[in-house]
Amino acid sequence: MLTALDHIQLAAPAGSEDLLRAFYIDALGMKEVPKPPVLAARGGCWFTAADGRVQLHLGIEEPFRPSAKTHAGLRVTGIDAFAAWLASHGAQVVWDDNLPGYRRFYSQDPVGNRLEFLEPKP
Repeated sequence: MLTALDHIQLAAPAGSEDLLRAFYIDALGMKEVPKPPVLAARGGCWFTAADGRVQLHLGIEEPFRPSAKTHAGLRVTGIDAFAAWLASHGAQVVWDDNLPGYRRFYSQDPVGNRLEFLEPKP
């Protein structure tokens, strides 16, 4: 029986860890989680938010090509303020009103991974 989603892994190109840290820590407010040593040798980085309830892993993939459709769907509160904050960090914000019951927008991390941010409508 499934009980939870433990984490989502996205791909990243070799050497992009500092760009990813700047975005996921500074713009999204996440914290970096140390990778186990055997996995750290492969590169990439792991992040967490919401007291560990949200985990995102970025693993090195060569050749790297960001997916046009694959994405993480991240639930937020205060979506308007969050979108403005993200835009102030240089991220593109593209609103989409095609999901009934939610306000949402799409953005990308610095290596081109698609991210969806959504908040249920009251």
